[in-house]
Amino acid sequence: MAELGRVRLSDPDGLLPTGFWVAVAVWLERPQVANKRLCGARTEARRSASLPRAQTEKGPPRRGQEPGLEELDAGEPGQASPEGEPGLGPRGLEGDVSAADLDSLWDRVSQSLVHDNPEMLALISGPAMGSQPEAPQKLDLVLRTVIPKASPRCPLTAPKKELVMQDVTNGSVTFLPLEEDDEGNLEVKMSNVYQLRLHHSEGEWFISVLIFCPERWYSDGVVYPKPAWLREELLSKLARWAVENRKSEFKSTLSLVSVLRYSRLYQELKEKYRDMVKVWPEVTDPEKFVYEDVAIATYLLILWEDERTERGVTTKQSFVDLGCGNGLLVHILSSEGEGSIIPSDKTLFPGVDWLIGNHSDELTPWIPVIAARSSYTCRFFVLPCCFFDFVGRYHRRQSRKTQYREYLDFVLEVGLSCGFHMQEDCLRIPSTKRVCLIGKSRTYLPSSEVWMDEQRTRYLHSRQGHSQCPPREGHTPSAPQAAAHDAGPQDSHRTCDAGAECMPDALAAEGGVDPATGLWMPGFCPREKAERVRNCAALPRDFIDQVVLQVANLLLDGKNLTTGSSEDGSLKTWNEGGSLSLAEVAAELNPETLQQLKRECGGLQTLLRNNHQVFEVLNGQVHIRDWRQELQREKPPEAKRSLPAEVFKTRICWFFTHHPNGCVLPAALCPFAHGPEELRPSQTSKKQKQAP
Repeated sequence: MAELGRVRLSDPDGLLPTGFWVAVAVWLERPQVANKRLCGARTEARRSASLPRAQTEKGPPRRGQEPGLEELDAGEPGQASPEGEPGLGPRGLEGDVSAADLDSLWDRVSQSLVHDNPEMLALISGPAMGSQPEAPQKLDLVLRTVIPKASPRCPLTAPKKELVMQDVTNGSVTFLPLEEDDEGNLEVKMSNVYQLRLHHSEGEWFISVLIFCPERWYSDGVVYPKPAWLREELLSKLARWAVENRKSEFKSTLSLVSVLRYSRLYQELKEKYRDMVKVWPEVTDPEKFVYEDVAIATYLLILWEDERTERGVTTKQSFVDLGCGNGLLVHILSSEGEGSIIPSDKTLFPGVDWLIGNHSDELTPWIPVIAARSSYTCRFFVLPCCFFDFVGRYHRRQSRKTQYREYLDFVLEVGLSCGFHMQEDCLRIPSTKRVCLIGKSRTYLPSSEVWMDEQRTRYLHSRQGHSQCPPREGHTPSAPQAAAHDAGPQDSHRTCDAGAECMPDALAAEGGVDPATGLWMPGFCPREKAERVRNCAALPRDFIDQVVLQVANLLLDGKNLTTGSSEDGSLKTWNEGGSLSLAEVAAELNPETLQQLKRECGGLQTLLRNNHQVFEVLNGQVHIRDWRQELQREKPPEAKRSLPAEVFKTRICWFFTHHPNGCVLPAALCPFAHGPEELRPSQTSKKQKQAP
């Protein structure tokens, strides 16, 4: 037995020892948070038991001689169990290992500890063993499956099972890797046994990691990392988690689906659609958006497969994607075996099983309403992103919650008010807004539909006045529009992709209709088909040039002379200007200019940052950009990163034209053209012209 490492904990909020078990719960239930090569873990079974004593004259302890195995009744991770001790709450028993299997396994393990492995028994017992020789040492047993990420580079890495023994009294948790013998029984793998231990000595807390037989440790680089990783990475993360005074507002990731099946299907779809990254037609990050939609599609396919199993049916579900995304999610789901439907002109979908709101913005709170009024069997999935009420923006009402958590609670409230049993889960996607809300079943019987719709109408009326959307000049509600896809096999899903512009007619439904407009709630403003760009890029070129020149002259008035190289290689004096705050710059601009900038997102700061050839904006201070420093930096700055080789010398150098001392760089080093004769044709423009 060897101690790999020990970390002292600073606990100003008095969270220990409970905080230690919070940290253990994270490693036990969500190991992928620390080990990025894992997909997750699955809890198979839980029990409480008594640790066997060292061998005596009466022989080894057997079941029935000691307190028997009993079901562990614990709370949520890190919460107190009914007995007042920290517990590791179950995350759902997904596997095919029964409680009887755990009983049988513990029988074999406990007898092996007494007869064959007294050293390991001593490790599990810890230093406190012997202080209470007559008291049985209670353990909480967890049988878990550790699931590695599926990867083309590691296709043969299979899930591994572990028996985890938690000793709350002595502050230790021991991990025993398991392997199958020739008869298919699980046995302890004597290598790769390790323990996490909490110590309290002379008023200070410590966490240590110990290894049993370090000379026999085998690392596969995935499920079993190197001992150095346990010491340097895992130990530091446990130490941080143990004293963090915060509780997550959200569910565990993938709490409603099988992590193992998700991992396998995600890798299959990722490989299948990875070429989409190469041909991504938008300016957004292709890897983020392609793989995010692959992950969402994976989640829905697993969720729907489970639903078919629960209902005892084989026909795949139909769905409609309501929103304003790029359509990739629908493409992926359609390619996995779906057909198509054409929505009716009332934008209710009585023949559809699922409505999807993937970052559906203005439509998000309406999707539970549309699903509820489409049919009693219609379900929905929403992934809220931007915060919209039924009409206009959602306005915060509570300061105790984050804005995101408050908005999720609002959508949950909408679903409940529409008569749905609501579920919440956290997706594994590269986004900060990754909590999904699901309405799969109703809280009322079909015979109560009329009464329930009256309750929905009252709820919608109660929300009027919470937010307003100013009318847009010349706006006329458009007819429902949907992008339907080619029909597939008869037993496949049926799909359509309906845009946000279909919402006004969707409001015209049977219950709670405004007699004047025919809408469920007047004032809804769908997003324009072509949204106006508000990042200063669409401002008139003359206006931009005027502001740039005015701000540059303000900075150059605060002269700061330096020495630079001239075109012939001789030294010259160059004015790099002074520094002004954004407020000081704004104070020098006329009211008309400021008013026009205020209509843009970010205003003056956005315009200056867009002109990064000329300006550098750091911590609210504006400077003239010195390109000598840009070329000397080890990592390319934002301005240089935005100028790949194909755009070098495709624009005139602003300093060459406007700076009183010219450009600080010789023409050979400057990425911009020193005069018309150096200008090169833009490769970007050529590509755009060639595009169909």
